[in-house]
Amino acid sequence: MSDGPSRASLSDWGLEPAVDYIQRVQRSDGLICWYPDGPADPWDHVESAMALSVAGRREAAERAYRWIADAQHDDGALWATYGDADGEEGAHDGDEPRKETHRSAYVAVGAWHHYLCTGDRDFLESLWPTVRDALAFACRQQAPTGEIYWTVGADGAVYEDALIAGCASLYKSLACGAAIAAELEHAAARDRWLEARTRLGAAIRERPDRFDRTWESKSRYAMDWFYPVLCGVVTGDPAQERLADGMDRFLEEGLGCRCVADEPWVTVAESCELVVSLAAVGRVERAREIYEWLFQWTDDEGVFWTGYQFEDEAFWPGERPTWTGGAAVLAADALSGISGAADLFTDPVSE
Repeated sequence: MSDGPSRASLSDWGLEPAVDYIQRVQRSDGLICWYPDGPADPWDHVESAMALSVAGRREAAERAYRWIADAQHDDGALWATYGDADGEEGAHDGDEPRKETHRSAYVAVGAWHHYLCTGDRDFLESLWPTVRDALAFACRQQAPTGEIYWTVGADGAVYEDALIAGCASLYKSLACGAAIAAELEHAAARDRWLEARTRLGAAIRERPDRFDRTWESKSRYAMDWFYPVLCGVVTGDPAQERLADGMDRFLEEGLGCRCVADEPWVTVAESCELVVSLAAVGRVERAREIYEWLFQWTDDEGVFWTGYQFEDEAFWPGERPTWTGGAAVLAADALSGISGAADLFTDPVSE
């Protein structure tokens, strides 16, 4: 989706410090925590691993995916979080341990992304059982109406409600899983996942009543706005219209994208995902303009802060998450065509 050769490498974008930071934070077992000695979650772990793949840090990226294979439960799931200070896997900030479908399934996106970056079929083959079981876990939680339920408790109880952003992510995971299955000639799995994806997409587009039924609507969060575009659920003119409808609500000119519509807080990761969403609908110059704003939110080393509270004029919270740098690398790739996976989110044909 690049419209020219400008800034065609991570060094040109000044992103090497972000990648170096991800690699420094990565544990010896492959897990990429949010920040040194912090917690981790499987979705953000994969996003950080994808940045390593774009940067050509193959050994580090592959260690990250092997961690998922080693940590995966017999049912194909992963805990929602890992590495909390209290040592309780699956929980964070006092929550009960759980297995979230979109976090468990995102390995499919990472595995396909790594293959597009490297062409390493042997490594893709080695990840096939992990991808197969992760998507099987997610598909077992699919409702008759198409949405995929959010989470399963440690006791096996299914929480029968769904998230727009989470299901959009699952839509992308199913697409990438189907691409892997096609590449490795697992036709039955491919067909099964494409059918589940079709039903899921229809639910997201046509059945808003199936989401946020048991909790307050998440529509105030930017991810609910652009994730259906980012993940290919909504395309073409409807995607253009969806993004246009939310711009005044979420975009702060010169700063970035608000994480939550009613909070004076722009976040780098959401801004980067908006950048990729805009590139996906052909608005590459606007995407690049917004992306350029985000480099004011780095520290002296060039590592991104989570975001900026513009009423208090302060970085908040005072953290530098690995996944924020990961999102920045993926946005640069989408804009500049740095890796073989540059079109993963901007060209549905690549699925």
